[in-house]
Amino acid sequence: MQKINIVLHEPEIPQNTGNIARTCAATGAALHLIRPLGFAIDDRKLKRAGLDYWHHLDITYYDGLEDFYERNPGAKVYYFTTKAKHVYTEINYPDPVFIMFGKETRGLPEELLAKNPDTCVRLPMREGLRSLNLSNTVAVAVYEILRQNGFADLLTVGAPTTFSW
Repeated sequence: MQKINIVLHEPEIPQNTGNIARTCAATGAALHLIRPLGFAIDDRKLKRAGLDYWHHLDITYYDGLEDFYERNPGAKVYYFTTKAKHVYTEINYPDPVFIMFGKETRGLPEELLAKNPDTCVRLPMREGLRSLNLSNTVAVAVYEILRQNGFADLLTVGAPTTFSW
């Protein structure tokens, strides 16, 4: 299974981070949180959004971007931003891969994007709109990477249900 690393740079909304944590638990992705965070890690809203999946998480905390890069030398990082030239589906994501997302109100720092234009990617959307919700964007990105790898090690066919369609 491909190692997917979701990196949140200074996330601000606990419910988004909780939802992303749930996506990590469901897919086996690792979660990397770069401080400062806009909430306490024991925030009730964060825990509620992640439900009872916290014990399934591989989570790492960093004290800023410099700490992240020092502890992950040579990491191949793709930066999700509305300012990118490349669409997220144009990329063949390497193994392991780090996909980084910025804070909800401002995205990733401009200087970071300017240094990495070839690894900046975007989700297509209608003109005039700012962005999609952070947790939705993360889920779309993670499932594209999983799709490219045939959803390896994930359940793709569920157990029979009692529903009659």
